[in-house]
Amino acid sequence: MKTITKLVYVTSMTFCSLSAFVLAADHPAPSMGADEALAKLKEGNARFASSKVSASKPTAARRAETAQSQHPFAVILACADSRTAPEIVFDQNIGDLFVERSAGNLVDDHALGSTEYAIEHLGVRLIVVLGHKRCGAVIAALAGETAPGHVQSLVRDIQPAVKAINGKEGDATELAVAENARLMAARMRNEASLGDLAKEVRIVSAVYDLDTGKVEWAKE
Repeated sequence: MKTITKLVYVTSMTFCSLSAFVLAADHPAPSMGADEALAKLKEGNARFASSKVSASKPTAARRAETAQSQHPFAVILACADSRTAPEIVFDQNIGDLFVERSAGNLVDDHALGSTEYAIEHLGVRLIVVLGHKRCGAVIAALAGETAPGHVQSLVRDIQPAVKAINGKEGDATELAVAENARLMAARMRNEASLGDLAKEVRIVSAVYDLDTGKVEWAKE
């Protein structure tokens, strides 16, 4: 009886191990390549910035279509600011974007883990870090190295951008916003565990203009 129990246990463990290996190796097909995804975002933002009405409002049909599964084509790490919702800024619909948001569009372990999930299990191949003009978190970081409560964590993590633009000519807030987005994209690039999919993934930074509605893309 003990021999049979051990055999069942070993067989079960072997099956689980093989299943895990197959799942890890069998990545879902990407919704689209990184370049195509970036072009789609640019087209969507152009529509948003130039049109009075969004072309991609959610519908009952789209909701039903995405209820059981999702196939987003881009990860957008954006600020939590209420005026910068990526789905609206890029004129996309339910299920199109895998959105992560925090004040100051900061990369932390949660953002890294969420991004790794989107790349590994949802087939995303484009990651965008989206800052925006007049960002309150960046303004707070420019005002000093300390802040009350948990806002201190935001100010602390934006300080590298503040230090990087020190002494540069131009509007300090705009410079720091762009530099913070660039640094967060670099951190995502350096720290996200993407395995063999890394070569297919493109990571870019951009800044959203609250006045014009346009997204300005950083040079890679």
